[in-house]
Amino acid sequence: MSDRAAIYAALLAVLGAWWHHPVPILVGVTTAVAALGFRRPWLLGLSLLFLASNLGSRAVDGLSPVRESRFSGTVTLVSDPVETRFGLRADVRASIEDSEAPEKHLELRASEGAGGTLSNAAAGQRLHVEGRLAPPPPDAPWLVPRHVVGRLSADRIEPLDEGAWPWRAANRVRTLLADGTSSMPETTRSLYLGFVLGDDRGQPPEIVDDFRASGLTHVMVVSGQNVAFLLALAAPALRRMRLGWRWFGTLMVITAFAVLTRFEPSVLRASAMAAIAATATLTGRPATSVRVLALAVTGLVLVDPLLVRSVGFQLSVGASLGIALLGGPMAERMKGPAWWREAIAVTIAAQVGVAPVLIPRFGGIPVVSIASNLLAVPVAGLVTTWGLPAGFLAGLAGEPIASTLHAPTESMIAWVAGVARVSARVPLGQVGPWEAAALVATVGSISALRKFRATSLGPRRALWAVAALVLLLPAWRLRSPPSALAIAGGSRIVTVDGATVLLLGPNTWPDDLLESLRVAGIRRIDVIATSAPPDRDVIRALRHRWPVGRVLVTGTSGRIVVEGHVLPVGADSQGSARSPLGGHLGGDPPVGRGVSVAPQPP
Repeated sequence: MSDRAAIYAALLAVLGAWWHHPVPILVGVTTAVAALGFRRPWLLGLSLLFLASNLGSRAVDGLSPVRESRFSGTVTLVSDPVETRFGLRADVRASIEDSEAPEKHLELRASEGAGGTLSNAAAGQRLHVEGRLAPPPPDAPWLVPRHVVGRLSADRIEPLDEGAWPWRAANRVRTLLADGTSSMPETTRSLYLGFVLGDDRGQPPEIVDDFRASGLTHVMVVSGQNVAFLLALAAPALRRMRLGWRWFGTLMVITAFAVLTRFEPSVLRASAMAAIAATATLTGRPATSVRVLALAVTGLVLVDPLLVRSVGFQLSVGASLGIALLGGPMAERMKGPAWWREAIAVTIAAQVGVAPVLIPRFGGIPVVSIASNLLAVPVAGLVTTWGLPAGFLAGLAGEPIASTLHAPTESMIAWVAGVARVSARVPLGQVGPWEAAALVATVGSISALRKFRATSLGPRRALWAVAALVLLLPAWRLRSPPSALAIAGGSRIVTVDGATVLLLGPNTWPDDLLESLRVAGIRRIDVIATSAPPDRDVIRALRHRWPVGRVLVTGTSGRIVVEGHVLPVGADSQGSARSPLGGHLGGDPPVGRGVSVAPQPP
């Protein structure tokens, strides 16, 4: 099979898994035998379509929701507990009565005392849980790739044991790495664990939004770079082994890293590619990155057809495909030193690869992402290169050696976080569907002119100018933010005569608020008005991103007057009382033109 045939086969396998029609398994097997007998790649692709469709149908049928009932039994954690708005959450595996499958995946939710017990647990551990089972929400596509068929609300949780030995070993290594970061600030510590292990728990919402707005979220995801570095560390020991044992040892290192990083979709993709590449090399049949990616995707989809519905898997495959197909040709056509051309080419190719997923699902790709990736990605790679071995030594040695070992790590993390923070503040906007279509058409026209070897540079330069203008359009739209904007959680933003007033609703969360204001192009907040003391996390997140003039807690009966329009927020009866977050409670002088605070009479 050629590389192109391997890609077609992988695409047909993905299409079959998404289609998930119950094609008889005999049809797929017969077609596969015929493909191998007649040596026809297109027949093999067709067999993969049928087989993946059959397996996908079985996987979807296995997602039949559980019924409401009481639950009392043993569960095994398949993910680490994550703190959410509604308490702690973790995916577990448990036996359900009246179920055909021996075990089902459930989303375990816990708060109060049960949440305290769950917070101390880790993936692989076994717990005794008492609570209530309920079917999942009717529209929850994010639960499908996790194989979740119900929610288990825990009333009582008791730890039983540490689980199987691979999970115990992985948890000890993770604990060792975490212990070595005890001297780091909490935010730096959470970023370190994200770089090294892909563990993004504990990261403040404003930091998460910085990386999202700058297009740097992928540096917090374990990728092939992490696997390659780990294999490089193990290379001196592996080279001393015979060929067969070297292959087996390589697979064991890859598997251990997958367990350590919790088998996330991007980890599965990277691990599968590393295993296939190692097998090809040790058998004397090296393969291109395109072929390795296609084989990895095909194998993973056949093992777990629901992976095609995972956004993380889609982004990981898209980025890898973009780099494999476009990275090399783009670098060859660029001018400048090799390191510069490769960095630019890989960055653009990865962005092109993830665009079909990011634009329809998340609204667009940040324009600033190319510059931020060029500045941050090389240093982010060094965080893993230095931080992983230094983390082991720091965890073993303890303080004060740990602080010395991690001094370079902290500096590199500070650089990447600084790039993300500054980039998030640059009002360049996002490339949306229309801009993406215009860029594709423009770059396609430029490629066509190159292909036909047009001698005149004028048309090509004009097209490049058009591409630059398209990239500037999102920034142009952000020059005039909306004068009134409703935000999730009941909040509103009102801009009048250069003054921006944020009316906080009762159910506003920092992540939703930051994203809404950023996408709208808000650049400053003169007044934050709320009828009750606001969440400190919300105020901290806002001050992290924008200048905030004054925070007003007005009570239940005040109002904000904007250009003669009364916006009810409330005014505290004390009028002159001091707010714990700065500003005054009610009765403040006017703020900006056309904006004033007026307490209502008792």
